[in-house]
Amino acid sequence: MGSRLCAFAVWLFSAVFSYAGQQAPYRAEVNLVNITAVVHSSEGKLITNQNKDDFELSEDGVPQTIRFFARESELPLSLGLIVDVSGSQEKFLKRHDHDIETFLKTVIRPSDELFAVCFGNHLRLVSAGTSSVPGIMQGFQRFPKEMARFPEIGPHEDRDLGTALYDAIYFSIVEKIKAAGERRRALIVFSDGEENSSEHDLLDAIAAAQDTDTLLYCIRYTHKEHGQLSARNKYGVRVMDHLATLTGGAHYDGLATHLETVFGQIGDELRAMYEFGYVSNNSTIHDGSFRKLTIRCKAPGAIVRSKSGYYAR
Repeated sequence: MGSRLCAFAVWLFSAVFSYAGQQAPYRAEVNLVNITAVVHSSEGKLITNQNKDDFELSEDGVPQTIRFFARESELPLSLGLIVDVSGSQEKFLKRHDHDIETFLKTVIRPSDELFAVCFGNHLRLVSAGTSSVPGIMQGFQRFPKEMARFPEIGPHEDRDLGTALYDAIYFSIVEKIKAAGERRRALIVFSDGEENSSEHDLLDAIAAAQDTDTLLYCIRYTHKEHGQLSARNKYGVRVMDHLATLTGGAHYDGLATHLETVFGQIGDELRAMYEFGYVSNNSTIHDGSFRKLTIRCKAPGAIVRSKSGYYAR
């Protein structure tokens, strides 16, 4: 969350509740909720000039009072590049390298921090804590021949084959993004959406992103047989779409989209976000239920994109 929202959260937390040192990843310890949202016009143009009174926010259909509101265009980014290097992506690996370098050159500023994870059946940290485009690309170039030299994140267990997409997202948030501090958070996922060896499931990956206000931007590379998607391919498309839509990000077909334009749009969005903070008026604070969030912008034709909700755990 942004610095002012973080300060507001700390104040509310200390003023209303006492915290006894419990460890509870991705759980709202009080009924303070923060949301990051982007607003577009019906023509797809960013709307960046709205004020607090131009928005209405509800939780499970019940109107909420917006206690905190900010537009922070200069907030530095904490980004993770999550790159699928499993067998189904083998023919796209050179394309990945090219597109990742394009993304970095388009979006990254010196104040931003990045890490990169390559995953198949294991999750390996290729680079961390840098904004150096050459440094990150050097890690990707070394990876195919020096894979075993890169440290693992997530579970350290024997996995013979497979693709651990959900674990790659979940543990990237647990071990990297969650500690990002005063930065806007996002993961850029390069994959076909196929999954068959994770400890965690799709809901775990989405909930981790929602609870840490991490946007998932999914760039999909899907091989077609005779110009058609297989049933497994179609499942992967739905997975990538769910990951993006339910976290406030976006989903793109990497083989049918001009990615340099897309990356420019992602960069513009990440620096044009609105931040909201509210105290839920639902008295059952920690019942574990999913709370659906809805934000409406009063500007004619405005379309708001944000996470779909959160778990009150």
